[in-house]
Amino acid sequence: MEEQKFQYKKPLHVQPVERFTQTQVKSIHEASMKLLSETGIQCAGEQAAGVYQSAGCTVSETSDGKQKLWNIRIPEKLMEKALSTVPSEVILGARDPQNTLYLNAKVPAVYFGTGSETNIYLRSRIEQFVSTDSSKNTLQYPVFEEEPGSIKALRESARLIDHLEHADFFVRNINIQDSEINSTNKDVNVFFNALLNTGKHVQGGITNPDALSDVISLAKIIAGEQPYLPLSFIVCPIRSPLFMVSDSSEKVIAIAKEKVPMVISSSPQGGVTAPIQEEGIVMQINAEILAGIALAQFANPGAPVLYGSVPVRARLDTLQDCYGTAEFIHYAMGCAQMARFYGIPCYSSSGVGDTKRPGMQAMMEKVYSYLGTASAGPHYIHYSFGLLDGTNIFCPLQAVLDNASIALVKDILRVPSCDQQHFDAALQEIIKTAKGSGMFTRGVRKQFRRKVVSETYEFVSEGEEDQVFVKAQAKLDASLDDDSNTLPDDIVKQVYKEIPGLLKNIK
Repeated sequence: MEEQKFQYKKPLHVQPVERFTQTQVKSIHEASMKLLSETGIQCAGEQAAGVYQSAGCTVSETSDGKQKLWNIRIPEKLMEKALSTVPSEVILGARDPQNTLYLNAKVPAVYFGTGSETNIYLRSRIEQFVSTDSSKNTLQYPVFEEEPGSIKALRESARLIDHLEHADFFVRNINIQDSEINSTNKDVNVFFNALLNTGKHVQGGITNPDALSDVISLAKIIAGEQPYLPLSFIVCPIRSPLFMVSDSSEKVIAIAKEKVPMVISSSPQGGVTAPIQEEGIVMQINAEILAGIALAQFANPGAPVLYGSVPVRARLDTLQDCYGTAEFIHYAMGCAQMARFYGIPCYSSSGVGDTKRPGMQAMMEKVYSYLGTASAGPHYIHYSFGLLDGTNIFCPLQAVLDNASIALVKDILRVPSCDQQHFDAALQEIIKTAKGSGMFTRGVRKQFRRKVVSETYEFVSEGEEDQVFVKAQAKLDASLDDDSNTLPDDIVKQVYKEIPGLLKNIK
């Protein structure tokens, strides 16, 4: 596949920071291979056990006292065979072809997007507050209102992401809880309402495996003559530590057979379901992800997959997920390095605030996370817009603020784009300006055109009052008011005619 032969959205190219030495990477690899070949994974899915056994894995029947299980041991040579069939390049299509994403395991280039499937949608509006001491002292500040996830909220968040310049893809981020939604119609409604409101790539999980064919049919209708589907899937087949879930493993097999791009993810919690130290959690999550990737390749060699690393650290006082820590970043950086070692595109995480409302804490946790994780060069970073209270709340206002923060991070991490002619030009500029005792302002415009001069912070305040929230809310409102980038009416009619289970008249 030639990178330059098709149109795709420009990623952030980085010079990757490596957390581990090559010797340490090999040690993690060897430990993961030992886990898979000697300890193995416990598997609750009979179909998955059959796929592993047909591929040559050692499969033995066992039980936990409640259900039949299979112990799966994957010899290293068999794992190497599975890895040899994994594509190093994955293309993720989009309704708007300009938003097509190109992931090349050999090229450390980064895209940012949304996730996770939150239960709470946090609306905001700006109100004016007056000091009790003096009516002359006023402050404009947002007030917030929580509401349960709904199709309406999903549509709004997709429309917002469509307008945010630095959001490259949309991972379904709202758990739709409308009364008419059930396990049989949830998947088609999630994907349709997302694709209806954004021209960017859409990704999500499948609740019901029986809905897979309808979701893919939906994508084909929307793609039309385009060569790449505008959607892909996420499957987390492993419950840490080293336990493969039955229904999720069946989803891996079904999606692999369709050869639709799929994230194989694992999300252990350091200190609870995995070791807290980075070398321990990385060797465990690496083994878990590789077990899932092997299942996909055994089911259908060449199935396009992403190495889905979503490790998090536990809070030591409550044992809940904690994202605003250095370890969250360290884990992500280490996993990006392991994915590069295997030559598989990497799905990673950044940008989660542990606080429940936008503010200083959220901004600090998020910016350090964007900067650290992206510096390691993973290809596809989710969680990056709007998440608060861990992954429990999606806040549109926070997503707008995150977009501005990611712009700064992209400027910080951009790779120098200077060659010999730029060195020569800079030298001549210095000589010419120094001889004339002038200033260098004349040359700034040219460097702006080269895109090597950073813009100022998008929501910079002009007076003494901090206007960041006010300006961000104005951008949010304008984005949500613009619903022009929706599917054409004829496509919508065709979708409603051919895809069962879609709800109409959403308000």
